[in-house]
Amino acid sequence: MTTVFTIASGKGGTGKTTVTANLGSMLAYHKKRTYILDSDMGMANLGLVLGLENMPVTLHEVLAGKADIHEAIYEGPFGVSVIPSGLSLEGFKNADPGKLSGVLKEITDECDILIIDAPAGINHDGIVPLAVADEVILVVNPDISSLVDALKTKMLTEMLGGKVRGAIINRISSVKDTKTRNQIEKMLSVPVIGIIPEDVNVRRASACRSPIVVKYPTSDASRAFRRISATLIGIDYKEDEDTKTKKKEKFIERFARALFPGGKNVS
Repeated sequence: MTTVFTIASGKGGTGKTTVTANLGSMLAYHKKRTYILDSDMGMANLGLVLGLENMPVTLHEVLAGKADIHEAIYEGPFGVSVIPSGLSLEGFKNADPGKLSGVLKEITDECDILIIDAPAGINHDGIVPLAVADEVILVVNPDISSLVDALKTKMLTEMLGGKVRGAIINRISSVKDTKTRNQIEKMLSVPVIGIIPEDVNVRRASACRSPIVVKYPTSDASRAFRRISATLIGIDYKEDEDTKTKKKEKFIERFARALFPGGKNVS
């Protein structure tokens, strides 16, 4: 049976797309048949961060009635299936958001998990992703404007009869900041299911069109995404596996320096 998660925030720029790309990749890594879909048809970024920005068929063409949904599915990291929206304004103009619900019904039986990257803001285009979700996950930054918009999104979800699973705090200075965590849980009245620290490697991975869990698997943010993905599917997260990977990477780096003294990093 398919579980549908919608990643939402209210405010733009909180990191929804980064969360979608990394959680989707990790769930596929854990052998879950995972689809991730960019429903932000006006400001689509999912394909961009995964190097799929120039695909011939996207959700735009599907919602314009010019293509079948299966023509817009592409393979991403660890085998995750990606359905990007297009970047062109012409494609956005021709797409009919009213068809999204029907399109989603065509693919829900094909996967274990469907993650929808919802558009920012509270508008008509954002209602379907909230309404069809089994659980909505709020991505927030530790600032008042992000939290107020997330609260509005939570209220709208509940008005639609939906359920909010919890919140992910993104770009926090310290994962040990229990005070901020408690304040956010109190304000939103939902549990915090994960904390992603500020990590320069997130931007570096994005510039390389890759999720951080692939490009920098032992970074702080990557470990946070791994922990959250394990929580979502109810498996134990093993910190020691990351430690072993890190030790292996350090050995490879030392070996490379021995072979190429004074040379550039081979990665």
